Amino acid sequence: MSEESEQATEGLTPQEASERADAGAQLVDVRSEHEWEAGHIGGATHIVYDELSERAQEIDRDRPVILYCRGGNRSSAGAAALRSAGYDAVNVAGGISAWAEEGLPLEPEDGYVAESGEAAAILEARRREGAGHG
Repeated sequence: MSEESEQATEGLTPQEASERADAGAQLVDVRSEHEWEAGHIGGATHIVYDELSERAQEIDRDRPVILYCRGGNRSSAGAAALRSAGYDAVNVAGGISAWAEEGLPLEPEDGYVAESGEAAAILEARRREGAGHG
């Protein structure tokens, strides 16, 4: 029993999350816009963490939900909130960083795990602008 409750707080491994998504679980990316654009898990829905409570109705209550963020903090809190609202929700331990480290695919094909935070968003925008002018 303690192992089961521990897994609920620790989250799924990237491989477990991939297998559950293949079996029909919903993937929800709770990262910011620039993080999503840099790279995300195919088939995921993008709902920024701060909008999760107001957009929860977009998530199917009848299917398991797997949330992920960059490292697991935002998605762990989001999964706990959804569970308290009656959803079957877990998160990916280690987030998309762990997913990518496992060699699991990202979209777009050249996608990568972006840094989180406002400063990172500004740097990311500058990087994209520079790439467009070269």
